[in-house]
Amino acid sequence: MIKKLFFQALLGAFTLSAAQAAQAGSPDALLMQSLVDISHSRMDSALSSIDSLLKSNPNFRLAQLIKGDILLAHSRPISTLGNVSGAPQERIQGLREEAVARVKRQEEKPVDDMVPSYLVEMTKEQKYAVVVDLEKSALYLYRNDNGAPKYVADFYVTSGKKTGEKVSEGDKKTPIGVYSVTEHLPADKLPAFYGAGAFPISYPNEWDRHEGRSGHGIWLHGTPPDTYSRVPKASSGCVVLANHDLNEIGGYLQIGVTPVIIADSIKWENRHNEEAMRDSVDETLDSWRHDWETLDSQAYLAHYSRKFFSDSMNYSEWAKYKSQVNASKSWVKIGISNVSAFLYPGKTGFFVVSFDQDYSSNNFHNKMRKRQYWIKEGDTWKIIYEGNA
Repeated sequence: MIKKLFFQALLGAFTLSAAQAAQAGSPDALLMQSLVDISHSRMDSALSSIDSLLKSNPNFRLAQLIKGDILLAHSRPISTLGNVSGAPQERIQGLREEAVARVKRQEEKPVDDMVPSYLVEMTKEQKYAVVVDLEKSALYLYRNDNGAPKYVADFYVTSGKKTGEKVSEGDKKTPIGVYSVTEHLPADKLPAFYGAGAFPISYPNEWDRHEGRSGHGIWLHGTPPDTYSRVPKASSGCVVLANHDLNEIGGYLQIGVTPVIIADSIKWENRHNEEAMRDSVDETLDSWRHDWETLDSQAYLAHYSRKFFSDSMNYSEWAKYKSQVNASKSWVKIGISNVSAFLYPGKTGFFVVSFDQDYSSNNFHNKMRKRQYWIKEGDTWKIIYEGNA
């Protein structure tokens, strides 16, 4: 027999339809099927699902624990997941937390009219975007559907052992911010610890460096051969996926292109509100571009925060430099294209935008990829950083 208190609390209103929505025969579907069967005392069916799961994934420790519970339930009451005498409680607790995270991810699948608020605008080149929810141990993959984010899939992930903003090397925290995939490191070039390979991301970014955050080597990577998945919050700061999940998502990632947005907890937004934000960003950029073309330095500089910084100048230095440049021009024409814009997680009134800039004047012409960070001061958007992307 089994006292189902833990399993009932774990599953709540979860139903078989959610499990069936997952890909038939997938590890997630089989795990959820087993848990639902346990909650309804269908122990033979639960064991069948777990055995199928372990046949293809014998190193899935959570599944091994659940199988142990099912077998023990025939001889004595089981009141919780991992009710094994003498087992290391810290390890068991981690597996319980993994079970909770996996169930919640299945229960709270994204709905069509809601998207992560951060995905304001993507270029045509950015075919996919990755958004990580550290609190839920979940990674969401979105496709660029004619400029609008379209949900593709989600995956269980492990993140840093400690929570909060990453500050320094070795603090065991996963950074929160807007990044991109910078390269692919194949498995044969790495120690076995990283499993199927790794995709480093661009931490620290310009804002991180301005805020004094340090460290390096933040990757999306796999798990060792003897480990299907790691418990939540077990890495040194990286985002870790099961190897087959990493291989799946790796097929969508574009080096130097795919955005990776990491949030403590995802803020979801209605699609219509997201479209309104996209329009607001485009209008803000166009106003900045227009005022630059007028050669009215006062109007142009009104778009910049007094807290502004570039890679080499503060606001006063920037204002002096741009005023001198504008005074030397008889005309300026600015073209802006291929805009990508993302609200910054963990901050209110803050977004980062990148775009192709085509600058022409009476005596100079150049093209560049530019990045700006905009902050809301009162009711007005102001540029706080500008530089090459």
